[in-house]
Amino acid sequence: MTYIDLFAGCGGLSLGFESVNFNLVFAVEKSPMAAETFYHNLIKNINHQQEWNNYLNISDEEKLSQGLFVGETLSLLEKPELLNQIKSKIGELDLIVGGPPCQGFSLAGKRNPKDHRNMLPWQYLEYVDIFKPKAVLMENVLGMRQNFNKHNEKSPFKQIKQYLEECTPKYVVQELQLNAMHYGVAQHRPRVMLLAIRKDIANQKKLFALDDIWKSEYYYENREISPLCPIPTTKKNKPFTVEDALSDLISGKKTEYVNKLNSKSGFSKVVKKTLNKEVILNQIERKHTDKVTLRFRIYQYLSNNNVSSKIFNLSSKYKTQEDEQLLTDIKNMLTNCEFPAKSPDGKLIANTKKILLDLILELGTKKHSQRPLKLNYPSPTVVSIPDDVIHPIYPRAMTVREQARFQSFPDYFEFRSKETTGGEKRKTEVPQYTQVGNAVPPLMAREIAKLIKQLIS
Repeated sequence: MTYIDLFAGCGGLSLGFESVNFNLVFAVEKSPMAAETFYHNLIKNINHQQEWNNYLNISDEEKLSQGLFVGETLSLLEKPELLNQIKSKIGELDLIVGGPPCQGFSLAGKRNPKDHRNMLPWQYLEYVDIFKPKAVLMENVLGMRQNFNKHNEKSPFKQIKQYLEECTPKYVVQELQLNAMHYGVAQHRPRVMLLAIRKDIANQKKLFALDDIWKSEYYYENREISPLCPIPTTKKNKPFTVEDALSDLISGKKTEYVNKLNSKSGFSKVVKKTLNKEVILNQIERKHTDKVTLRFRIYQYLSNNNVSSKIFNLSSKYKTQEDEQLLTDIKNMLTNCEFPAKSPDGKLIANTKKILLDLILELGTKKHSQRPLKLNYPSPTVVSIPDDVIHPIYPRAMTVREQARFQSFPDYFEFRSKETTGGEKRKTEVPQYTQVGNAVPPLMAREIAKLIKQLIS
């Protein structure tokens, strides 16, 4: 089956779909940094950096013929002759997938519907108009479903759904809210999707969509379901955890989860790898100052004693660190803590509550969102800047590979370009951490791919 991947990023969606024998016609990715990872893993191994530099300089026609267009979705739409050539060559397209950049839709942002980034989903729909595929899959953050009340406009999600239901040809469209942890991924990651099947196929196969959104947790509640809803693969209340994802990196013990990611079936047959798959790539540990390392150890200790890391932020509410109420508040939060205080890696932090209190005052910070992961829970949603997430055992931030484990990438999927970035460059660059955080988890993508294959075959 043939598919096009728009806003492809590093290739999480494509990896999932390729693993069940979908064949890529072409992918479009704006960032050369994310595109390098996509190319290296899903098209051709890059042995020398000059190979990638050379690729960036070939013609657009050559890029499309190799399967990866590096540039704006709009710039390719402005070359209809190239798209028409592809269309005539492949015949009927089976599927278009993609997740248009979501900053404009995110509840955390200003969410102005005039934001130019919000035009990208409409560019996505232009590809649907041109190729008229049998199926369409669009993925985004939860905020995409919220109405722009301030501007008196429907949510982008509702507008896109309505468009697909009314365009020519029409589509039957199911709104979905899927959590990756319900599909075998060691991460709590709720996302919304639109799964659309062309109406002629839906009528022929008697497929229908529910009037409202279907959430993956509904499956465990035996609620109404449509044929367009991907069935969860995880048993009720038994998701994979941080420990499942990291156990071998901590204690050397490989788990069912890690073996599943790196097995010879599925992803292994897709990824273009030259290294021994036993080599764990992108596992470069972050370096921190002694002060930050100590703070991380205290965070871990406090977390294990059910004390919020916001204790470090208390001093900012008082005029002086000698304020009696401040000292009382901190002491009260430490009431049930065990002493001597030790970090999970066995290092002594403080013998007494007084010493620990002094350390907390000394290391006080306004940055109170940092938290250590809990071994027996799924990872929280992996984001593009991992500074706020601390390893559950070691006093450091997570590595690219550890974050990729939570996203369900196999260890032989190598993330390319530089590891991280900062300052103004964060607006334009897509380094490894951002590539991982922006990706669709391949294991979840694979389950959706299996469903679509069954619906349109």
